[in-house]
Amino acid sequence: MYFCMQMMRDKKSITFIVNPISGNHSKDDIPGMIADGIDSNSFDVTVRMTEHKGHATDIARQCADDGVDVVVAVGGDGTVNEVARSLTHTNTALGIIPCGSGNGLARHLCIPLNPRKAISIINQCQIESFDYGVINDIPFFCTCGMGFDAFISLKFAEAGKRGPITYVENVLKEGLKYQPETYEVEDETGARRYNAFLIACANASQYGNNAYIAPHATMKDGMMDVIIMEPFTALEAPQISIDLFNKTLTKNSKIKTFQARSIHIHRHDAGAIHYDGDPLMTDSDIEVHIEPLGIRIVTNPEGIEDTCQPNPLLNAFSDLFNNINNVREDIEKSGRKIQAINKLMLRKLSKL
Repeated sequence: MYFCMQMMRDKKSITFIVNPISGNHSKDDIPGMIADGIDSNSFDVTVRMTEHKGHATDIARQCADDGVDVVVAVGGDGTVNEVARSLTHTNTALGIIPCGSGNGLARHLCIPLNPRKAISIINQCQIESFDYGVINDIPFFCTCGMGFDAFISLKFAEAGKRGPITYVENVLKEGLKYQPETYEVEDETGARRYNAFLIACANASQYGNNAYIAPHATMKDGMMDVIIMEPFTALEAPQISIDLFNKTLTKNSKIKTFQARSIHIHRHDAGAIHYDGDPLMTDSDIEVHIEPLGIRIVTNPEGIEDTCQPNPLLNAFSDLFNNINNVREDIEKSGRKIQAINKLMLRKLSKL
């Protein structure tokens, strides 16, 4: 840990890479916010706009080659991934101004979602080294996964609207149709077989939108959290969704977890995987590992990693569904009642 201002008196070079189409809001005012908010006595500033997918990776790579001190990704998790992958194992630090729909890495690192407040964090320029992951030679910084995990990434990308409610809707609507697969997972301790809806590998705690797939994950332990989600019924789907947002997923009976430095996964057929929410088709064998402390990131001095507590309102909903066994038979006989429960939960979540 160190503060840039304490290391040398010279100005730092900083480049902001802005994705103009990420998230739901225009980025037209971002250059003005940067000009007004950044400390011009401490930084020489360049602002670049991306023009196509992958452009942020090219710009960031050139910045790292040129010895730029900080490169800031202005966009969502996809933009952050594009920028960060070019900065691994370099002296150039990653900064984040979260402007996407999920903002998983920013949330995990307690980076403010308000752009002006995020710029104030960058001005403090506190830099830490963090782990990142690699799936089939592709870097990821929050999560990667396969099965239902990757399927939902495809559905989320195709959705006409973004946000936590869209995510929950897709989990509830599509999860009951999705057919689980058999996976052989091998780590340092041996190989095990699982019949699973999804396997997720988490470097950070959440997908984004405060959906916590690995609530206890930290980016500083050299380990990934591996999450196995077993098949679930219509009655169990609302509880899983609640647990995602309540940081209690690891307590759910349908979830198996363990930690590993690297794993090999074999499935019967080729299919989709995702890295930080971006889906990709790949073959039946998948390699995932962690690169310890391989990326330097500008952090929030007041909260380097998320330590938020569970939501008390969602705790109440969790109790409701955990105690619903008293009417299980009636509910299972009535698809309308299941739909009513799902709709009630969505209405309550939309008010959070």
